[in-house]
Amino acid sequence: MALSRALDRMEEEHLVPAKKVLYQFSARGHDMAQILLGLQLTGRHDAICGYYRSRPILLSLEVDPVEALAAAMGRSGGYSDGRDIGVVFNHPNPDGATALPMCGGVGAQFTPTAGWAQALDYHARQMGSADHGNSIAVALGGDGSVATNGFWSALMIATTRKLPMLFYIEDNGYGISVPSGFNSPGGDIAANLASWSGLTIFSGDGTEPEEAARLTAEAVAHVRISRAPALLRLTVPRLQGHSYQDTQTYKSDAVIAAERARDPWDKLKSYLVPDRLDASEWTRVTEAADARAEAAREAAEARDIPEPKTVTQHVFFEGEMQRMGGLHNHGYIPPKACADPDPQGARLNMVTAIRRTLEQEMILNERVVLFGEDIGPKGGVHAVTLGLQEKFGENRVFDTSLSEEGIVGRAVGMAVAGLMPVPEIQFRKYAEPATEQINDCGTMRWRSANRFAAPMVLRMAGGFFKCGDPWHSQTNEVAFVHNPGWKFAVPSNAEDAVGLLRTALRGNDPVIFFEHRAMLDLPWARRPWPGDAFALPFGKAKITRPGKALTVVTWGAMVPRCEEAAEGRDAEVIDLRTLMPWDSELVLDSVRRTGRCLIVHEDLQTAGFGAEIAARVADEAFLDLDAPVARLTMPDIPSPHNPVLLEHVVPSVASIAAKIDALKGF
Repeated sequence: MALSRALDRMEEEHLVPAKKVLYQFSARGHDMAQILLGLQLTGRHDAICGYYRSRPILLSLEVDPVEALAAAMGRSGGYSDGRDIGVVFNHPNPDGATALPMCGGVGAQFTPTAGWAQALDYHARQMGSADHGNSIAVALGGDGSVATNGFWSALMIATTRKLPMLFYIEDNGYGISVPSGFNSPGGDIAANLASWSGLTIFSGDGTEPEEAARLTAEAVAHVRISRAPALLRLTVPRLQGHSYQDTQTYKSDAVIAAERARDPWDKLKSYLVPDRLDASEWTRVTEAADARAEAAREAAEARDIPEPKTVTQHVFFEGEMQRMGGLHNHGYIPPKACADPDPQGARLNMVTAIRRTLEQEMILNERVVLFGEDIGPKGGVHAVTLGLQEKFGENRVFDTSLSEEGIVGRAVGMAVAGLMPVPEIQFRKYAEPATEQINDCGTMRWRSANRFAAPMVLRMAGGFFKCGDPWHSQTNEVAFVHNPGWKFAVPSNAEDAVGLLRTALRGNDPVIFFEHRAMLDLPWARRPWPGDAFALPFGKAKITRPGKALTVVTWGAMVPRCEEAAEGRDAEVIDLRTLMPWDSELVLDSVRRTGRCLIVHEDLQTAGFGAEIAARVADEAFLDLDAPVARLTMPDIPSPHNPVLLEHVVPSVASIAAKIDALKGF
């Protein structure tokens, strides 16, 4: 605690004014209770996920203060090698308490922590690990965080599944300047959750040494022994502003004085000295902490600025293994794969092909876990998971609550804990509530400088079917392509679905696997089973119809329409198959041969992925073009419901053929 105080004081008095630290959030007032909690985390696979005021608990987990200050100063090493703000920490520790990569968003820490807790339960029940069966997950949050979707989603996950998770709420009475009464009625989340089924409540004063020590010990012991969730709310003062720049003008002098009177540092000294600790020993400890903080500052300042040319590394797995997260850290060796199909048996539709691939990989790899809304007994609204729960059990194939943030956030924690989660989003539009978790998952490897990664396969359906509408028929692939760290697959047929899904399930990066609704049972998309070893590399497009006069670039449901439109028109059709990465080399080679390029996609035109392709062609093959690069897309409107309206706006065979003719005649 003395070290935490010394670091806060050093930043506030010297490093921030000197602009050596740009973001600073004092932990004074929160520190004692956090440290008491951290000292209870002795399980081999215990994990915490904190927020921007959580450095004291890191110190209790024996994180080197040099690393903490190096992170605060944006120097080499630290938590992120200068890529993220220093208060956003992580601490990989495979043989002790881990600090999961926290996020800058308030409340974003809760659902990944629930995922870690569920992974503990899975490792213990399904895989027989006693160490996991004795470990717990702890999410730290302020009183403002209890208003977020993440908090309520994680609360639902933890209590409905009876998970070993502790919600630790540090209630300082304010969310920046907003009193806690705006985030929970009466400002007391513990009182408001008193009747929540399956949740044990602990509440008290986090500034009183004996009370805080007793409550933290009781709360941790309850979760560790009962394997059930609990909420620990401790009231603490925030003795500095929300951040260094916050002047706290919204607090009266009386409020500030009352907070200072509750300083846990002063209370701890009164509790220890002289009855339990000699005054000279107190002085010795504080002076030693000051010296350690100063030595840490000198060591951190001596570090170099991160090498700028390295800042683009670690967006994806590049061969250097992350320290925590994913299958490959746990001895997983992917089975031998073959990129050439070996057609076997009758033609399968895409639904059957995806289901069969999932089933095979689940047999081969016990760490593969499927979950989402309605995927259990119902088998999914598209029947992709039909029968899988019956075969593999409810631990491995299970339904979730109606919370996409919870679905994806939970998957993040499970992935970091070494599982291969396969969450499902029923329809593309339903992914919107999970946007924060999707973004945070994709950036994890990069922002932790390859300390952590969360590989998963996020399945989602979308696109038009027999009709359209604004809620079930969206594609909007470009939003995911614009999230760094995610790979994106959009197969147009059963064979490609098998190959891309198998690669994704064996990989070391998060993948969005887009299942177009119109292709799931379309006769054109049916293919023979390509073999049990068939796996396709990402970033390799396919020429589905050769030609010499024009190149058509497309993907998903537009592939069969473009092929039909190209009949008798000497047009080369390229199915990209993956949009991140995408095969620009094949596209450019084709355009240089044909001299013309038409891009066809179902998504809206403005800022659609076709614009990226067009720009790349214009940049790198401009002198080879005999006509302007053209796009054919939906107009910038939501998908209409009436089939006549839908067919009018989605690129049709006739409109594609007309566009090909116009370009060839340019």
